[in-house]
Amino acid sequence: MQVELWIWIAFGAFVVAMLALDLLAFGRRGEVVSFRRAVTWSVGWTLLGLAFAPVLWVWQGGAFAEEYLAGFLIEKSLSIDNLFVFALIFAYFNVPAAHQRRVIFWGIVGAIVLRAIFIAAGAALLDAFHFTIYVFGAFLVLTGIRMARHSEVEIHPERNPVLRVLGRVLPLTTRFHGDRLTVREDGRRVATPLFGALVLVATFDVVFAVDSIPAIFAVTREVFLVYAANAFSLLGLAALYFVLAGMMGKFRYLNLGLAVVLVFVGGKMLLSDVYKVPVYVSLAVILVTLAAAAVGSVLRPLPAAVPADERG
Repeated sequence: MQVELWIWIAFGAFVVAMLALDLLAFGRRGEVVSFRRAVTWSVGWTLLGLAFAPVLWVWQGGAFAEEYLAGFLIEKSLSIDNLFVFALIFAYFNVPAAHQRRVIFWGIVGAIVLRAIFIAAGAALLDAFHFTIYVFGAFLVLTGIRMARHSEVEIHPERNPVLRVLGRVLPLTTRFHGDRLTVREDGRRVATPLFGALVLVATFDVVFAVDSIPAIFAVTREVFLVYAANAFSLLGLAALYFVLAGMMGKFRYLNLGLAVVLVFVGGKMLLSDVYKVPVYVSLAVILVTLAAAAVGSVLRPLPAAVPADERG
């Protein structure tokens, strides 16, 4: 796939413009985003990502369009799992709903930059050292098994080394000051809990990139497609978060579905020199697995929590 430099530049400018649109149009600063507005924007961003597939079909052919679509679905589904971690971080710091969007937005910006770096590094490794495809494949299989065995995600901010270093350089206050990240208290500069949440989100951005980049390299080795799928999957992540914010407990089998997808794409990488799984087969497996996880979550939701005063 030949992509000229000006196309890379134009696409990068387009991503920046879409981020600016998301920041300016999707809710005002400090505004609590309504569920209806979040659904509208989330659907719009998802349709935009899907619409890039027919553009590729006309521009580069059906094979590249299928690879992009499979990669986009993998990255979009993994980004949903990331939102659950964001929710845990906000709950730990007790971040008000009106100020969560700012943290998510800058987390998305950081994720796009980090994934661009990881994509370049991953492509260079795969080109220079063929055996790294087996390393990536084994990593994905192990990640999928770990995800399937642990249905609940736990975070421990007090153990986070980045947050510890931050506390030594910039003390963390327990009080919010609107959506400000740092303030002056008693004559010294301190970080607000919102800044602490942003640091944790940025830390997990690195972890998410380590998980997602090998997964998409399993369905395509085209660097442009890898970056496009990642960029489109991250656009609108803020809107999607507010859609899922009140539904976190209903996705009972999401982790299991994602685990199956990761094990499948990891196995595909491990067998790449023996048998190349067609892209349409990968696409079908991903769609069926995620659909089954969604339907199963609807049919068998998590049992409602029993209030403390009603327990025996």
